Amino acid sequence: MTEPGEPASDRPEFGTSESARPAPRRPRTARGFGDRVFRFQLTATGVVVLAIMAAVGLFLLLRATQALRATGLSFLTTAEWQPDVHHFGIAAVLTGTLLIAAVAVTLSVPLAVGTALFISDVAPRPLRRTLVTMVDLMAAVPSVVYGLWGLFFLQQHVIGLSRWLSDWFGWIPLFTVDGTQPGEPLASESVYTASTFVAGIVVALMVAPIQCSVMREVFAQAPAGEREGAYALGATRWGMIRAVVLPYGKGGIIGGTMLGLGRALGETIAVYLIISPVFTIQPHILQTGSNSVSSLIALHYGDASTFGMSALMAAGLALFLLTLAVNFTASSIVARSRSGAQSEA
Repeated sequence: MTEPGEPASDRPEFGTSESARPAPRRPRTARGFGDRVFRFQLTATGVVVLAIMAAVGLFLLLRATQALRATGLSFLTTAEWQPDVHHFGIAAVLTGTLLIAAVAVTLSVPLAVGTALFISDVAPRPLRRTLVTMVDLMAAVPSVVYGLWGLFFLQQHVIGLSRWLSDWFGWIPLFTVDGTQPGEPLASESVYTASTFVAGIVVALMVAPIQCSVMREVFAQAPAGEREGAYALGATRWGMIRAVVLPYGKGGIIGGTMLGLGRALGETIAVYLIISPVFTIQPHILQTGSNSVSSLIALHYGDASTFGMSALMAAGLALFLLTLAVNFTASSIVARSRSGAQSEA
């Protein structure tokens, strides 16, 4: 029997099977002209972006075909760069690119996370706008300015830190410096200049503002109810940040980190000004001598022959594919993290 106030149509009749029930209808809203135009604009924008990306990749592939046919798979394993005699590869420059980007991200992520948390949850409200403006202005500074600052100011002040790391952690291959002994006071300072470490610090300062901006926007959107609930349960400010803000902002942290990594992989001018180019696989980040794909292109673009230009396009294609892989990986990780779903408060 039907209970009072309960419509009979909402319950199946006696003897009706589950499969015979009518499927629920989804509500549909009529789309006006403005909605259709907006949808078309978004679709067209997405298609144009993908088309431009495909065009860039196709252009690099066509221009690099001559060099890739001459070298084959040895292009990925050869460290030297002598395209005029058909003996070249990106093993050395690709290793340097990854090491510089790794140093940059290792230094920039803690700095960006700390700055973003300070702005969103610790700094007084009147001070936040000033800090946001300063961070955004740092992101707008040209890379050549960072490069000149790192070359003429930062490098001479980092030598002491590089020497200390080499003396105490030289047993780790990454921090080994050839030709020096731990605690040697007369060791030349030139062996610590123009290194991967110096370039990584400069690139870290360049990408940190971008990462901070992304993370700050996500941290600021943490639900106010969960923040207040954490405080009501007796949590300290750090406890609230650890239980609410950081879990909610996991996707922003990952996305900002990967965005900075993509920028670090393709940085050209600042790295070109600082490093001393070498075409050997150089895994020691404190030792002078490094290289990167982007600086290689900037160094040899002006005097490259026809075949040498094809070789540079092949290096650019490798960097393009590497950057795409990083961005797609970041998108996949951010999509799976589901920012905010793991908050504990």
